[in-house]
Amino acid sequence: MKKLLVISAGLSDPSTTRMLADRIATAVEERAREHQQAIEVEHVEIREYINDLAQVMSTGMPTQKLRNLQDQVSESDSMIAATPVFSASYSGVFKMFFDALDPQAINGMPVIIAATAGTPRHSLALDYAMRPLFTYLHATVMPTGVFAATEDFGSSSGLTGRIRRAAAELVTYLADDFDELDGSGGHGNDEAARQTSPRRVYGSAGTDIGPARSSGTNVDMNVPNFTDLLQGHDGNHKGKRDE
Repeated sequence: MKKLLVISAGLSDPSTTRMLADRIATAVEERAREHQQAIEVEHVEIREYINDLAQVMSTGMPTQKLRNLQDQVSESDSMIAATPVFSASYSGVFKMFFDALDPQAINGMPVIIAATAGTPRHSLALDYAMRPLFTYLHATVMPTGVFAATEDFGSSSGLTGRIRRAAAELVTYLADDFDELDGSGGHGNDEAARQTSPRRVYGSAGTDIGPARSSGTNVDMNVPNFTDLLQGHDGNHKGKRDE
């Protein structure tokens, strides 16, 4: 059974960020059932760890409560990470949480990124703030990020379609990438298998393009490998104008 960890950085209760994260998790479960897959969903509210995060940031010493959460992250197979947008980016506690993780904790882990804000103008935070953060952490970010403005809740917007598309991408990834790792107990318990397992790349229509490059960048396999193009080149170029 695959473990899906739902991380929500909403500060209020009830929280629209948590509501969005829950809707995505439900869509993942429904999609997984359609493919006869079992998903175990666990939820984490970062606001419940604010004091623990402040302590580890100021002293470098995590509390036992935070250590348990860090282990929970490492033992998960996939993640939904949702944050409210503050000042055109993720919230401070959201960043503190990921700063407190081991640098390899989510290496290769498939992640759906999601964000909420009062206006659609903040939707670019997904690609200009969240996606670079998870790329830096070597996570595998699903192509579809899910943004929800206040007006998206309770309306006939395209939010449901975005949620279903992101859920389908995650379930497809899990089905393809972790079949050979069943029984390994999650990302943290089989580092060698996780590092060598081939990552697949899917086009917009769901077609299998091929394995991801070693850099982690998803590109069409028909594109020549840049490293091969540079073989035998000393870095110096002399054209006719230089002779």
